[in-house]
Amino acid sequence: MMSSKLRVVLNKTGRCYSTALLAQFCLPETRFKFIHIRRQSNMVDHNFVFRQLFEKDSSTFTYLLADKKSKVAILIDPVLETVDRDLRLVEDLGLFLKLAINTHMHADHITGTGKMKELTEKASGVPCRSVISKTSGAQADEYVSEGSKVQFGPYTLEVRETPGHTNGCVTYVDHQHRMAFTGDAILIRGCGRTDFQEGDPGMLYDMVHSKILSLDPDYLLYPAHDYTGRMVSTVDEERRLNPRMTKTREGFVKFMTEELKLSYPKKIDIALPWNKVCGIQELVASELQ
Repeated sequence: MMSSKLRVVLNKTGRCYSTALLAQFCLPETRFKFIHIRRQSNMVDHNFVFRQLFEKDSSTFTYLLADKKSKVAILIDPVLETVDRDLRLVEDLGLFLKLAINTHMHADHITGTGKMKELTEKASGVPCRSVISKTSGAQADEYVSEGSKVQFGPYTLEVRETPGHTNGCVTYVDHQHRMAFTGDAILIRGCGRTDFQEGDPGMLYDMVHSKILSLDPDYLLYPAHDYTGRMVSTVDEERRLNPRMTKTREGFVKFMTEELKLSYPKKIDIALPWNKVCGIQELVASELQ
């Protein structure tokens, strides 16, 4: 007789799941309904390259995504101080950096995009291209907006505009691998601040709930920062456990505007002018003189 751990169920779409695994994801309020969990085939994509990198001074995550077959790679939220490390990894893996992407115009660090353009052009004669939201107010080679697609090899990221932390915040969603790169819109058990740089707490609350937490519960959420050593969350976790996003809209706005007391960002006066031009090195040099 087949053990319970090996027993499988077949749903309407023909996907097989372990009943033991399904039971782990059973929600209390829907005892006999299982949430959609990621298929094993999506977890074992041997041509998909994914690396999560960390810059300690600003607690920023940079993400490398690539296709092994075509060798095409993209980087999400590169940081100036770790450009050499990131490009070394791209080279070590035998990849070609096509795009350096920002989720928004950052205020806590200088983007590595400009330096990456400079170094990739020196190395191969072809610079990577910078990408940012149209509404960010920053310069870039390419601009994205709601519904745009970012392509690398056979893979695609869907762009969802998620303003509220800044006007230009976007979330990049990889539906094939069921993951989203959320920038500062939602963090693990938190969210980006809304007290500067066009911040709007009501808008942030609406965008996070309608554009990010509306994804299926098993989607992995990769933020731009974490300050406590956590690396990834899920839509289900943040729906249930995020102390800010589980508030009512009115409660969230009050918390962000009246109760959350944060210090002035220490790098904002330096970072913003540079990031407006995607960290182009000529401006960096002139500012230092």
